[in-house]
Amino acid sequence: MDLTYLLDRIPEAWLLALGGLIVGVAFGAFAQQSRFCLRAAALEFSRGTPSDRLPVWLLAFSSALIATQVLMHFGEVQASEARQLASPQSLSGASLGGLMFGTGMVLARGCASRLLVLSATGNLRALLSGLVFAVVAQASLRGILKPVREWFAGLWTTVDIGGNDLTAQLGLTQGVTLAFASLWFFAGLVFAWKARKSTWQLVAACGAGLAIPLAWWFTSTMARQAFDPVQVEGVTFTGPSADTLMLVLSPPGDLLDFDIGLVPGVFLGSFLAALLTRELVLQGFEGGKSMARYLTGASLMGFGGMLAGGCAVGAGITGASIFALTAWITLSGIWLSAAVTDRLMEGRGISRFALAGEVGNSS
Repeated sequence: MDLTYLLDRIPEAWLLALGGLIVGVAFGAFAQQSRFCLRAAALEFSRGTPSDRLPVWLLAFSSALIATQVLMHFGEVQASEARQLASPQSLSGASLGGLMFGTGMVLARGCASRLLVLSATGNLRALLSGLVFAVVAQASLRGILKPVREWFAGLWTTVDIGGNDLTAQLGLTQGVTLAFASLWFFAGLVFAWKARKSTWQLVAACGAGLAIPLAWWFTSTMARQAFDPVQVEGVTFTGPSADTLMLVLSPPGDLLDFDIGLVPGVFLGSFLAALLTRELVLQGFEGGKSMARYLTGASLMGFGGMLAGGCAVGAGITGASIFALTAWITLSGIWLSAAVTDRLMEGRGISRFALAGEVGNSS
């Protein structure tokens, strides 16, 4: 697609932000309607009780993988120029960061993207947790926690193993990656059939997943056609949340880019979807102990996500869709630590109560 008409009339930075806004609105609306949530999916899987959330996550995940690989096949997405593949990544950061993020999302009852979606529907717990997440992410990116993050990240990198492209490491063809993604899609349909999910919820799950290749396509097209250098990227929330926070606290300057439009877009899309379906509900904390647990979880996600180079969406789906090795390591760590944390909380009588309180829009 030729974006010359738009590039001639809209400054590149503003067009990037507008593209991020549109992608964000799509992701936010579909994520809100499908109840897309990695935390809930991971807990259903670890407890052996697949129900509502696992098929939603599987369909979103596999849709992103399939569409991204198809776009790469036709040369519409230059995955080799993405940060995850074009520059050295941290294997130690992906391992430790994934474990921290998974624990944090169970404590906070939602990953970074889910907190943003919930906050737009009136969940004040998610709003405060999301703000803490953004503050800690910013501190880890450029602030007081940066030296700690850099030390952990430097322990083991992809330079030591010859790169971060999993397809190159394993010698996988695009046909194999498409077949692999299709298996996950089929699994999602099977679980959805068993759970008797509505057609609209399944469509919305796929819509949330397709926002990722849409972001890859848009930024790849901008990178080819814009005069100034443009970073090829997908959807992630750790870095963009930190950048959006700084945009609020300081003049825009050079901060306008795809990421800056993404976070407000997700909030707007989620809000509009909840408004149209009459699902806007104010919710708060149940007490001091639960508040401490939420904020601890948000802090772990902020540091863990920045250390891993992505959140549950940024690494778990966006990075995985281009088969970045560190993304798969992060995703595995998130699932593992979520299951372990849930078991520990269950032993203290916390987890089952928490999950019971998350029926409907709160999870």
